[in-house]
Amino acid sequence: MNTKLTLGSLFDGSGGFPLAAIKSGIKPVWASEVEPFAIRVTQKNLPQVKHLGDIKDIDGGEITPVDIISFGSPCQDLSIAGKRDGLKGSKSNLFYEAIRIIKEMRCKTGGKYPRYILWENVPGAFSSNKGEDFRCVLEEITRIKNSSVSISKANKWKYAGEIMGDEFSIAWRVLDAKYFGVPQRRRRIFLVADFGGRGAREILFDTKSLPRDFRKSKEEGEGNSKTTKGGLNKTICLNDQGGERMDVSEEITGTIRAKAGNPPLVYDIRQTSKNTKNERHNIYECDVSRTIDTSGNTPTRNQGGVAIVEDIYSMSKNSHFTKADKNISSSLVATDYKDPPLVNQRLVRRLTPRECGRLQGFPDYWCDNLEIENPTDEDLAFWREVFDKDAEINGLKKKKTDKQILKWLKNPHTDSVEYKMWGNGIALPCAIYIFKRLVNIEK
Repeated sequence: MNTKLTLGSLFDGSGGFPLAAIKSGIKPVWASEVEPFAIRVTQKNLPQVKHLGDIKDIDGGEITPVDIISFGSPCQDLSIAGKRDGLKGSKSNLFYEAIRIIKEMRCKTGGKYPRYILWENVPGAFSSNKGEDFRCVLEEITRIKNSSVSISKANKWKYAGEIMGDEFSIAWRVLDAKYFGVPQRRRRIFLVADFGGRGAREILFDTKSLPRDFRKSKEEGEGNSKTTKGGLNKTICLNDQGGERMDVSEEITGTIRAKAGNPPLVYDIRQTSKNTKNERHNIYECDVSRTIDTSGNTPTRNQGGVAIVEDIYSMSKNSHFTKADKNISSSLVATDYKDPPLVNQRLVRRLTPRECGRLQGFPDYWCDNLEIENPTDEDLAFWREVFDKDAEINGLKKKKTDKQILKWLKNPHTDSVEYKMWGNGIALPCAIYIFKRLVNIEK
């Protein structure tokens, strides 16, 4: 194949499909997106890609024909986390706009372009409206090639499947990003349609294995791999069911509670003196449990040397612990080289926007240097149209003035808009996997 395959991206978002295309030897040509921040991100990183604006304003017969059209249509109405309005919802029904554009392009080019389409969405599409929505997805995509085909509803849609027709094929499969080199569990449906042959199966399904991106160890291993069972030591489960008692179980974990919060922090401790009433002192770390007594006025009680503590720090070289006051640091201990062990409030640290981008497999620079200090008249006209459309979509009565737009262009980034972009985006390695296999088939 001498010429590169070309790509058009609908619902472009973070630019994941165009970036995956570039990394796979495919040329991205145009994109459609309405979120101003996402447009600025892809405009900065992919200046060669033409932005077409709102999908509702695009005529598929008038834009540049491409070999592949990708579209991760809005999933909010299909997701189990949403209201589940399905394809009739105000956002997820934009799926039909993508189908319209594809049909218009194929009509204008005599069925030549696009040959391939790639649709991405949440697994909730399988069960939305009791499976009817995914049946509609398959039927609409099939009718791009054959308008007379009807798809029957399944009792329960499988996480992988295919449809083979006369000179066309459709295949779908749930891919989990954790198997493609990123540290997050992100399961998404990827559906490929080949309107010129039976390549969809070969693009999506690999009967040999799944790719994994493991880093090489410094040293070669000499032993056999451990089994899951063999790699675990004795585990003790603490059962806190809301009362005063903490049950201990060696084999059965506790039931999940509706109560918010994290499991308590547990230290193996003992008290230094007997029958003290001072709860803030006389507890220290130990390896041997103290003698059981009947005292009920200390944290250890009769639990064999287990106390539930938080907000603690080390006070001396004897490894004594005490309950700390909030926002007050421990004094430095000059007689020990070890740092005092700190236990923070029971809150999970929030991921930064950059970390969210890494979880999706994107480079760190993707949202850097977005400001435009001295925009041209052409730039201002482009962004005026972007924000006018944004105001229309969101039902805003007032549109941004040129002064407000110029101010935004000098600093378009906020954490909230970046979080939103990554949350709506794709895991880049999954798209690269599919596009590389598509390119290999074409070769």
